[in-house]
Amino acid sequence: MNTASVSLGTSVSSQSRIMQLAMAALLGIFVVGFVGFSHVDAVHNAAHDYRHSMAFPCH
Repeated sequence: MNTASVSLGTSVSSQSRIMQLAMAALLGIFVVGFVGFSHVDAVHNAAHDYRHSMAFPCH
C-alpha cells in the first residue's frame, strides 16, 4: 500500500506577530476607552452586566 503525505508548513514572521499584537492592543484600548468614557448609559450597562456575568467584581 502506497501512501503520500503532504506537509503544509505555516510560518508567521516576527513582523506579522508584532502587527497582530499592536492591532489587538489598539482594539482593546479603543473598546475600554469607548466603554469607559461613553455617555450612553446602554453601553455602560452592557459592559457592567458582562462583568457581573463573568463573576468579575466591579464594585
